[in-house]
Amino acid sequence: MMSNSVLDAELDEFRASTKKFVTDAFAAKAAYWDEQEEFPAENRDLLAKLGYLGLVIPEEYGGSGASIAHATVFLEEVSRVCFNTALICQLALNGPSRAIEILGTTEQKTRWLPKCVSGEYMFGIGISEPGAGSAVTDLITTATEQGDGWLVTGQKAFCTGGEQATHFLVFARFGKAAGAKGIGAIVVERGMPGFETGHAAPKMGGRGVSEVDLFFDNCHVPNDNVLVPGDLNSTKSFRVLMNSFGPERVGNAAMCLGVAQAAFERAVAYSSERTQFGRPICEFQGIQWKIADMALQIHAAKLMIMQAATTLENGFPRALEATYAKLYANEMVQRVTNEALQIHGHYGYTREFPLERMVRDSRGFALGGGTTEILRNTVASLIYGRSFDQRRS
Repeated sequence: MMSNSVLDAELDEFRASTKKFVTDAFAAKAAYWDEQEEFPAENRDLLAKLGYLGLVIPEEYGGSGASIAHATVFLEEVSRVCFNTALICQLALNGPSRAIEILGTTEQKTRWLPKCVSGEYMFGIGISEPGAGSAVTDLITTATEQGDGWLVTGQKAFCTGGEQATHFLVFARFGKAAGAKGIGAIVVERGMPGFETGHAAPKMGGRGVSEVDLFFDNCHVPNDNVLVPGDLNSTKSFRVLMNSFGPERVGNAAMCLGVAQAAFERAVAYSSERTQFGRPICEFQGIQWKIADMALQIHAAKLMIMQAATTLENGFPRALEATYAKLYANEMVQRVTNEALQIHGHYGYTREFPLERMVRDSRGFALGGGTTEILRNTVASLIYGRSFDQRRS
Protein backbone atom coordinates (compact mmCIF):
# COMPACT_ATOMS: atom_id res chain seq x y z
CA MET A 1 0.00 0.00 0.00
CA MET A 2 1.27 3.49 -0.86
CA SER A 3 2.51 5.44 2.16
CA ASN A 4 0.79 8.69 3.07
CA SER A 5 3.89 10.74 2.25
CA VAL A 6 4.19 9.18 -1.21
CA LEU A 7 0.47 9.63 -1.85
CA ASP A 8 0.57 13.24 -0.63
CA ALA A 9 3.46 14.05 -2.95
CA GLU A 10 1.71 12.40 -5.89
CA LEU A 11 -1.55 14.23 -5.17
CA ASP A 12 0.27 17.56 -4.85
CA GLU A 13 1.79 17.06 -8.29
CA PHE A 14 -1.56 15.96 -9.71
CA ARG A 15 -3.29 18.99 -8.14
CA ALA A 16 -0.78 21.41 -9.66
CA SER A 17 -1.20 20.02 -13.17
CA THR A 18 -4.99 19.83 -12.79
CA LYS A 19 -5.24 23.41 -11.53
CA LYS A 20 -3.37 24.74 -14.56
CA PHE A 21 -5.40 22.66 -16.99
CA VAL A 22 -8.85 23.53 -15.64
CA THR A 23 -8.03 27.22 -15.23
CA ASP A 24 -6.81 27.49 -18.81
CA ALA A 25 -9.62 25.38 -20.23
CA PHE A 26 -12.74 26.28 -18.23
CA ALA A 27 -12.43 29.56 -16.33
CA ALA A 28 -13.19 31.97 -19.18
CA LYS A 29 -16.72 30.66 -19.88
CA ALA A 30 -17.80 29.61 -16.38
CA ALA A 31 -20.22 32.53 -16.07
CA TYR A 32 -21.54 31.98 -19.59
CA TRP A 33 -22.91 28.49 -18.90
CA ASP A 34 -24.79 29.83 -15.88
CA GLU A 35 -26.14 32.93 -17.59
CA GLN A 36 -27.26 31.10 -20.72
CA GLU A 37 -28.37 27.98 -18.79
CA GLU A 38 -26.50 26.01 -21.42
CA PHE A 39 -24.89 22.60 -21.05
CA PRO A 40 -21.09 22.95 -21.42
CA ALA A 41 -20.85 20.32 -24.17
CA GLU A 42 -17.48 21.56 -25.40
CA ASN A 43 -16.02 21.06 -21.90
CA ARG A 44 -17.37 17.53 -21.71
CA ASP A 45 -15.93 16.77 -25.16
CA LEU A 46 -12.51 18.01 -24.04
CA LEU A 47 -12.66 15.98 -20.83
CA ALA A 48 -13.51 12.88 -22.85
CA LYS A 49 -10.78 13.53 -25.41
CA LEU A 50 -8.14 13.85 -22.69
CA GLY A 51 -9.38 10.80 -20.75
CA TYR A 52 -10.59 12.61 -17.63
CA LEU A 53 -14.07 11.06 -17.80
CA GLY A 54 -12.36 7.72 -17.24
CA LEU A 55 -10.05 8.88 -14.47
CA VAL A 56 -11.19 6.25 -11.95
CA ILE A 57 -12.36 3.55 -14.40
CA PRO A 58 -9.97 0.55 -14.46
CA GLU A 59 -7.38 0.42 -17.22
CA GLU A 60 -8.83 -2.80 -18.68
CA TYR A 61 -11.96 -0.81 -19.59
CA GLY A 62 -10.09 2.13 -21.09
CA GLY A 63 -9.73 4.31 -17.99
CA SER A 64 -6.77 5.50 -15.94
CA GLY A 65 -7.48 3.45 -12.81
CA ALA A 66 -6.81 6.40 -10.48
CA SER A 67 -7.84 6.45 -6.82
CA ILE A 68 -10.82 8.08 -5.12
CA ALA A 69 -8.32 10.56 -3.68
CA HIS A 70 -7.27 11.60 -7.21
CA ALA A 71 -10.92 12.00 -8.23
CA THR A 72 -11.51 14.11 -5.13
CA VAL A 73 -8.65 16.47 -5.95
CA PHE A 74 -9.79 16.70 -9.56
CA LEU A 75 -13.36 17.58 -8.58
CA GLU A 76 -12.19 20.20 -6.11
CA GLU A 77 -10.07 21.96 -8.72
CA VAL A 78 -12.75 21.84 -11.44
CA SER A 79 -15.35 23.20 -8.98
CA ARG A 80 -13.03 26.03 -8.03
CA VAL A 81 -13.16 27.18 -11.66
CA CYS A 82 -16.48 26.02 -13.17
CA PHE A 83 -19.23 24.42 -11.12
CA ASN A 84 -21.29 23.27 -14.10
CA THR A 85 -18.33 21.39 -15.56
CA ALA A 86 -17.74 19.84 -12.14
CA LEU A 87 -21.28 18.44 -12.18
CA ILE A 88 -20.40 16.58 -15.39
CA CYS A 89 -17.24 15.26 -13.76
CA GLN A 90 -19.14 14.16 -10.64
CA LEU A 91 -21.52 12.09 -12.76
CA ALA A 92 -18.60 10.48 -14.60
CA LEU A 93 -16.33 9.87 -11.61
CA ASN A 94 -18.74 9.02 -8.80
CA GLY A 95 -22.08 8.31 -10.46
CA PRO A 96 -23.52 5.24 -12.22
CA SER A 97 -20.27 4.27 -13.98
CA ARG A 98 -18.63 3.82 -10.56
CA ALA A 99 -21.54 1.59 -9.45
CA ILE A 100 -21.23 -0.43 -12.67
CA GLU A 101 -17.49 -0.84 -12.14
CA ILE A 102 -18.06 -2.13 -8.60
CA LEU A 103 -21.28 -4.12 -9.01
CA GLY A 104 -21.56 -4.98 -12.70
CA THR A 105 -20.82 -8.23 -14.48
CA THR A 106 -17.79 -8.46 -16.75
CA GLU A 107 -20.14 -8.27 -19.74
CA GLN A 108 -21.81 -5.11 -18.43
CA LYS A 109 -18.49 -3.45 -17.70
CA THR A 110 -17.17 -4.32 -21.15
CA ARG A 111 -20.36 -3.08 -22.80
CA TRP A 112 -20.74 0.23 -20.99
CA LEU A 113 -17.53 1.48 -19.38
CA PRO A 114 -15.28 2.01 -22.43
CA LYS A 115 -18.00 4.17 -24.01
CA CYS A 116 -18.33 6.15 -20.79
CA VAL A 117 -14.60 6.86 -21.01
CA SER A 118 -14.83 7.93 -24.66
CA GLY A 119 -17.83 10.15 -23.98
CA GLU A 120 -20.12 8.23 -26.32
CA TYR A 121 -22.27 7.24 -23.34
CA MET A 122 -23.37 9.52 -20.53
CA PHE A 123 -25.16 8.01 -17.54
CA GLY A 124 -27.76 9.73 -15.41
CA ILE A 125 -29.27 8.30 -12.27
CA GLY A 126 -32.91 7.92 -11.26
CA ILE A 127 -33.41 7.50 -7.51
CA SER A 128 -35.64 10.29 -6.17
CA GLU A 129 -39.33 10.34 -6.97
CA PRO A 130 -42.04 12.98 -6.50
CA GLY A 131 -43.12 11.18 -3.33
CA ALA A 132 -39.81 9.61 -2.29
CA GLY A 133 -36.88 11.94 -1.77
CA SER A 134 -35.14 11.48 1.56
CA ALA A 135 -37.35 8.43 2.13
CA VAL A 136 -35.78 6.43 -0.68
CA THR A 137 -37.37 3.22 0.61
CA ASP A 138 -40.79 4.69 -0.20
CA LEU A 139 -40.10 4.58 -3.94
CA ILE A 140 -42.89 3.09 -6.05
CA THR A 141 -41.26 2.66 -9.47
CA THR A 142 -41.55 -1.03 -10.29
CA ALA A 143 -39.71 -3.55 -12.42
CA THR A 144 -42.02 -6.46 -13.26
CA GLU A 145 -40.59 -9.59 -14.82
CA GLN A 146 -41.89 -10.43 -18.30
CA GLY A 147 -40.34 -12.99 -20.60
CA ASP A 148 -36.65 -12.25 -21.15
CA GLY A 149 -36.79 -8.85 -19.43
CA TRP A 150 -38.56 -6.44 -17.15
CA LEU A 151 -41.32 -3.86 -17.53
CA VAL A 152 -40.37 -0.65 -15.74
CA THR A 153 -43.20 1.66 -14.68
CA GLY A 154 -43.02 4.83 -12.63
CA GLN A 155 -41.52 8.30 -12.45
CA LYS A 156 -38.20 9.70 -11.27
CA ALA A 157 -37.48 13.31 -10.32
CA PHE A 158 -34.47 15.65 -10.47
CA CYS A 159 -32.27 13.55 -12.76
CA THR A 160 -29.10 15.63 -13.16
CA GLY A 161 -27.89 15.76 -16.75
CA GLY A 162 -31.04 13.96 -17.88
CA GLU A 163 -31.43 16.00 -21.06
CA GLN A 164 -28.04 14.82 -22.34
CA ALA A 165 -27.73 11.35 -20.79
CA THR A 166 -27.90 8.31 -23.04
CA HIS A 167 -28.39 5.79 -20.22
CA PHE A 168 -30.02 5.92 -16.79
CA LEU A 169 -29.37 3.80 -13.72
CA VAL A 170 -32.85 3.47 -12.24
CA PHE A 171 -33.67 2.30 -8.73
CA ALA A 172 -36.86 0.22 -8.83
CA ARG A 173 -38.87 -2.18 -6.75
CA PHE A 174 -38.53 -5.77 -8.00
CA GLY A 175 -41.59 -7.58 -6.66
CA LYS A 176 -44.10 -6.64 -3.98
CA ALA A 177 -41.93 -6.42 -0.85
CA ALA A 178 -42.17 -3.23 1.21
CA GLY A 179 -39.53 -0.86 2.51
CA ALA A 180 -35.93 -1.54 1.50
CA LYS A 181 -36.64 -5.13 0.54
CA GLY A 182 -36.85 -5.79 -3.18
CA ILE A 183 -35.16 -2.56 -4.28
CA GLY A 184 -32.63 -3.06 -7.05
CA ALA A 185 -31.22 -1.17 -10.03
CA ILE A 186 -31.67 -1.51 -13.78
CA VAL A 187 -30.16 0.41 -16.70
CA VAL A 188 -32.69 2.03 -19.03
CA GLU A 189 -31.45 3.36 -22.37
CA ARG A 190 -32.73 6.44 -24.12
CA GLY A 191 -35.02 5.43 -26.99
CA MET A 192 -36.45 2.33 -25.34
CA PRO A 193 -40.22 2.21 -26.00
CA GLY A 194 -42.21 3.39 -23.01
CA PHE A 195 -39.48 5.72 -21.70
CA GLU A 196 -39.29 9.48 -22.08
CA THR A 197 -37.79 12.45 -20.26
CA GLY A 198 -39.67 15.54 -19.15
CA HIS A 199 -38.84 19.20 -19.56
CA ALA A 200 -36.12 20.78 -17.45
CA ALA A 201 -37.39 22.92 -14.59
CA PRO A 202 -35.56 26.23 -14.06
CA LYS A 203 -33.41 26.04 -10.94
CA MET A 204 -31.42 28.26 -8.62
CA GLY A 205 -27.88 27.01 -9.23
CA GLY A 206 -25.95 24.62 -11.44
CA ARG A 207 -28.01 26.08 -14.25
CA GLY A 208 -25.81 24.76 -17.05
CA VAL A 209 -26.62 21.13 -16.18
CA SER A 210 -30.37 20.70 -16.07
CA GLU A 211 -32.50 18.28 -14.07
CA VAL A 212 -35.46 16.44 -15.57
CA ASP A 213 -38.10 13.93 -14.59
CA LEU A 214 -38.03 10.44 -16.10
CA PHE A 215 -41.25 8.68 -17.10
CA PHE A 216 -41.59 4.92 -17.56
CA ASP A 217 -44.75 3.31 -18.93
CA ASN A 218 -44.24 -0.45 -19.21
CA CYS A 219 -40.77 0.18 -20.61
CA HIS A 220 -39.30 -3.18 -21.60
CA VAL A 221 -35.70 -3.59 -20.47
CA PRO A 222 -33.69 -6.78 -21.18
CA ASN A 223 -32.41 -9.02 -18.39
CA ASP A 224 -28.78 -8.19 -19.05
CA ASN A 225 -29.46 -4.55 -18.12
CA VAL A 226 -30.21 -5.46 -14.49
CA LEU A 227 -27.27 -4.25 -12.42
CA VAL A 228 -28.57 -5.34 -9.00
CA PRO A 229 -31.69 -7.54 -8.79
CA GLY A 230 -33.96 -6.72 -5.88
CA ASP A 231 -33.79 -9.17 -2.98
CA LEU A 232 -37.35 -9.82 -1.82
CA ASN A 233 -36.26 -11.54 1.39
CA SER A 234 -33.83 -8.97 2.79
CA THR A 235 -32.51 -5.44 2.48
CA LYS A 236 -29.16 -6.67 1.17
CA SER A 237 -29.57 -5.47 -2.42
CA PHE A 238 -30.59 -1.99 -1.27
CA ARG A 239 -27.66 -1.74 1.15
CA VAL A 240 -25.24 -2.84 -1.56
CA LEU A 241 -26.58 -0.14 -3.88
CA MET A 242 -26.38 2.61 -1.30
CA ASN A 243 -22.83 1.64 -0.30
CA SER A 244 -21.74 1.81 -3.95
CA PHE A 245 -22.60 5.51 -3.95
CA GLY A 246 -20.33 6.32 -1.02
CA PRO A 247 -17.88 7.99 -3.43
CA GLU A 248 -20.72 10.30 -4.55
CA ARG A 249 -20.88 11.83 -1.07
CA VAL A 250 -17.13 12.37 -1.00
CA GLY A 251 -17.33 13.91 -4.48
CA ASN A 252 -20.15 16.19 -3.38
CA ALA A 253 -18.01 17.37 -0.46
CA ALA A 254 -15.03 17.94 -2.78
CA MET A 255 -17.14 20.18 -5.01
CA CYS A 256 -18.19 22.16 -1.92
CA LEU A 257 -14.54 22.59 -1.07
CA GLY A 258 -13.70 23.85 -4.55
CA VAL A 259 -16.48 26.45 -4.59
CA ALA A 260 -15.59 27.59 -1.06
CA GLN A 261 -11.92 27.88 -1.95
CA ALA A 262 -12.75 30.04 -4.97
CA ALA A 263 -14.97 32.34 -2.87
CA PHE A 264 -12.30 32.58 -0.18
CA GLU A 265 -9.56 33.49 -2.66
CA ARG A 266 -11.80 36.22 -4.10
CA ALA A 267 -12.53 37.58 -0.63
CA VAL A 268 -8.85 37.73 0.34
CA ALA A 269 -7.92 39.51 -2.88
CA TYR A 270 -10.82 41.98 -2.72
CA SER A 271 -10.30 42.83 0.96
CA SER A 272 -6.63 43.52 0.25
CA GLU A 273 -7.49 46.01 -2.51
CA ARG A 274 -10.75 47.62 -1.41
CA THR A 275 -10.23 50.78 0.66
CA GLN A 276 -12.65 52.45 3.07
CA PHE A 277 -11.89 55.18 5.61
CA GLY A 278 -8.50 55.60 4.01
CA ARG A 279 -7.16 52.06 4.35
CA PRO A 280 -7.65 48.55 2.93
CA ILE A 281 -10.60 46.81 4.57
CA CYS A 282 -8.39 43.84 5.47
CA GLU A 283 -6.95 46.08 8.21
CA PHE A 284 -10.28 46.04 10.05
CA GLN A 285 -10.58 43.34 12.67
CA GLY A 286 -14.11 42.46 11.58
CA ILE A 287 -12.83 41.45 8.14
CA GLN A 288 -9.83 39.66 9.59
CA TRP A 289 -12.07 37.49 11.74
CA LYS A 290 -14.27 36.63 8.79
CA ILE A 291 -11.25 35.58 6.73
CA ALA A 292 -9.82 33.58 9.63
CA ASP A 293 -13.10 31.74 10.20
CA MET A 294 -13.44 30.98 6.49
CA ALA A 295 -9.89 29.64 6.31
CA LEU A 296 -10.45 27.49 9.41
CA GLN A 297 -13.63 25.94 8.02
CA ILE A 298 -12.06 25.25 4.62
CA HIS A 299 -9.09 23.59 6.28
CA ALA A 300 -11.31 21.41 8.47
CA ALA A 301 -13.38 20.35 5.45
CA LYS A 302 -10.24 19.51 3.47
CA LEU A 303 -8.99 17.20 6.24
CA MET A 304 -12.36 15.46 6.57
CA ILE A 305 -12.69 14.97 2.82
CA MET A 306 -9.22 13.54 2.34
CA GLN A 307 -9.69 11.21 5.29
CA ALA A 308 -12.91 9.94 3.73
CA ALA A 309 -11.24 9.54 0.33
CA THR A 310 -8.35 7.49 1.73
CA THR A 311 -10.01 5.52 4.54
CA LEU A 312 -11.64 2.73 2.56
CA GLU A 313 -13.53 -0.44 3.34
CA ASN A 314 -13.99 -2.97 0.52
CA GLY A 315 -13.05 -0.25 -1.95
CA PHE A 316 -15.63 2.24 -0.65
CA PRO A 317 -15.16 5.26 1.61
CA ARG A 318 -16.26 4.25 5.08
CA ALA A 319 -19.82 5.38 5.68
CA LEU A 320 -19.17 7.47 8.80
CA GLU A 321 -16.20 9.37 7.33
CA ALA A 322 -18.05 10.02 4.05
CA THR A 323 -21.10 11.28 5.94
CA TYR A 324 -19.02 13.55 8.17
CA ALA A 325 -17.31 15.03 5.12
CA LYS A 326 -20.48 15.72 3.15
CA LEU A 327 -22.45 17.07 6.10
CA TYR A 328 -19.72 19.47 7.21
CA ALA A 329 -18.78 20.59 3.69
CA ASN A 330 -22.44 21.19 2.71
CA GLU A 331 -22.88 23.68 5.54
CA MET A 332 -19.35 25.08 5.32
CA VAL A 333 -19.69 26.14 1.69
CA GLN A 334 -22.88 28.07 2.42
CA ARG A 335 -21.22 29.96 5.27
CA VAL A 336 -18.05 30.71 3.32
CA THR A 337 -19.71 31.87 0.10
CA ASN A 338 -22.16 34.04 2.03
CA GLU A 339 -19.35 35.68 4.01
CA ALA A 340 -17.31 36.20 0.85
CA LEU A 341 -20.28 37.99 -0.72
CA GLN A 342 -20.65 40.10 2.44
CA ILE A 343 -17.00 41.17 2.26
CA HIS A 344 -17.61 42.35 -1.31
CA GLY A 345 -20.56 44.45 -0.13
CA HIS A 346 -23.12 45.38 -2.76
CA TYR A 347 -20.64 44.54 -5.51
CA GLY A 348 -20.90 40.91 -4.44
CA TYR A 349 -24.65 41.07 -4.84
CA THR A 350 -24.36 42.07 -8.49
CA ARG A 351 -24.00 39.62 -11.34
CA GLU A 352 -20.85 41.39 -12.48
CA PHE A 353 -19.03 39.50 -9.71
CA PRO A 354 -19.06 35.68 -9.34
CA LEU A 355 -20.05 35.66 -5.66
CA GLU A 356 -23.81 35.63 -6.20
CA ARG A 357 -23.38 32.67 -8.56
CA MET A 358 -21.28 30.84 -5.97
CA VAL A 359 -23.93 31.42 -3.30
CA ARG A 360 -26.60 30.02 -5.62
CA ASP A 361 -24.51 27.04 -6.73
CA SER A 362 -23.54 26.11 -3.17
CA ARG A 363 -27.13 25.80 -1.96
CA GLY A 364 -27.94 22.60 -3.82
CA PHE A 365 -25.15 20.54 -2.25
CA ALA A 366 -27.15 20.11 0.95
CA LEU A 367 -30.13 18.66 -0.95
CA GLY A 368 -28.72 16.03 -3.33
CA GLY A 369 -27.12 12.79 -2.17
CA GLY A 370 -28.72 13.05 1.26
CA THR A 371 -29.98 16.22 2.94
CA THR A 372 -28.07 17.54 5.93
CA GLU A 373 -30.98 16.50 8.15
CA ILE A 374 -30.86 12.92 6.85
CA LEU A 375 -27.07 12.89 7.19
CA ARG A 376 -27.38 13.74 10.87
CA ASN A 377 -29.74 10.80 11.25
CA THR A 378 -27.16 8.64 9.45
CA VAL A 379 -24.39 9.74 11.80
CA ALA A 380 -26.55 8.87 14.80
CA SER A 381 -27.43 5.47 13.32
CA LEU A 382 -23.76 4.68 12.72
CA ILE A 383 -22.80 5.77 16.23
CA TYR A 384 -25.53 3.69 17.85
CA GLY A 385 -25.08 0.80 15.44
CA ARG A 386 -28.78 0.57 14.69
CA SER A 387 -31.40 1.95 12.32
CA PHE A 388 -34.03 4.35 13.62
CA ASP A 389 -37.58 4.36 12.25
CA GLN A 390 -38.11 7.95 11.11
CA ARG A 391 -41.86 7.38 10.88
CA ARG A 392 -42.02 7.33 14.66
CA SER A 393 -39.76 10.36 15.27
